[in-house]
Amino acid sequence: MSISQLTPTFSSSQVPSTINWGCDYDLVIVGGGIVGLTLAAALKNSGLNILLVEAKPTSAAVAKGQAYAVHLLSARIFQGIGIWQKMLPNIEKYHQVCLSDADYSNIVKFQTSDLGKDAKTGELGYVAEHYAILEPLQEFVHDCRNVTYICPGEVIKTENQLDAVNITIKINDHTQIIRSKLLVAADGSKSAIRQAAGIKTKGWKYWQSCIVAFIKPEKPHNNTAYEKFWSSGPFAILPLPGNRCRVVWTAPHEEAKALCSLSDEQFLAELSKRYGQQMGKLELLGERFIFQVQLMQSDRYVLPRLALIGDAAHNCHPVGGQGLNLGIRDAAALAEVIQTAHQNCQDIGNISILKKYEIWRTKENLAILGFTDLLDRVFSNNFLPLVILRRMGLWMMQKVPMIRVFALKLMIGLKGKTPVLGKQ
Repeated sequence: MSISQLTPTFSSSQVPSTINWGCDYDLVIVGGGIVGLTLAAALKNSGLNILLVEAKPTSAAVAKGQAYAVHLLSARIFQGIGIWQKMLPNIEKYHQVCLSDADYSNIVKFQTSDLGKDAKTGELGYVAEHYAILEPLQEFVHDCRNVTYICPGEVIKTENQLDAVNITIKINDHTQIIRSKLLVAADGSKSAIRQAAGIKTKGWKYWQSCIVAFIKPEKPHNNTAYEKFWSSGPFAILPLPGNRCRVVWTAPHEEAKALCSLSDEQFLAELSKRYGQQMGKLELLGERFIFQVQLMQSDRYVLPRLALIGDAAHNCHPVGGQGLNLGIRDAAALAEVIQTAHQNCQDIGNISILKKYEIWRTKENLAILGFTDLLDRVFSNNFLPLVILRRMGLWMMQKVPMIRVFALKLMIGLKGKTPVLGKQ
């Protein structure tokens, strides 16, 4: 079977002539966001013939200026892929994280020195806008000769057979069935692939929504990230290039809606109460956006010839900036499992192979989902016994390095199994 030349993103008025619809692909990835692209990029030298299908030509996350904390393990995975240096120019580093409970005076400061021998660089992590990760990934995948990229394209039906999965893809008015050894769903929290496969999920929507906004402070942010816990919900400040900051403000639904409806001046006045005076006067940049917070874990991540990654498999509370990082680890883990299987001449869609990925990632993701849920519930209230308990916990993290280091490593991905790509 010949490997198709990579097809660039094309307009809805044309069907790329380079796609051989009669070919069987080793792997079809549905979802061309950061996580789906990371999986394709991680498999550049795998020898697998890959088809990547994305339904929307323009990312909603790009349009909204979404931004993320990028943890050290994620950075190391991108380094292992060979793409990190392309991302760095548009990414901000942070050297310190300050954790506090409302106006309580004890502030826990996580610093690079807490990582000891795991501190390979002088940073604790990074903050990146969506485009700063997405565009280098797209360019990288366009150079992968074993990847064919369809955008826009829609998977409208899948049908499992013993040795392959039949996938019906629609592009414009043209519909064809292709065969693949494995189908990977990277199509988000409302994954149509997951739902069509009948995979159930467990979880809940929180009583909170998140407001996100870009801020330019008067004083330098000094490459410091902040996580401030208030009784209404966590409040994060993430440093960005150009002395800008990304604010992630969690509040009960009605309060969040009311805050979003305020004028810019009124919003900034309320924001300053949470933000503090450490960076002086604040300037609001662009629009504010609001989204509801939820926790979700799929009952299973795999079926014969199917694997879920990223938000298709799980969602968590945004406290600690875990969501995207979990998806990047999923992609690296799945890439390692199926590349090893392929090198050993094994069927990458066999359930016994895919179970290795599921066992690896289900437990680690569940631990983080539980940890972020616990953080939110313990800190988002004024119940006196919990207030006392959590402030004792902050005092212990401040005074006992072992506890502080454990919490830090758990949150940045250094306590679980590290993918080979993350060891580069």
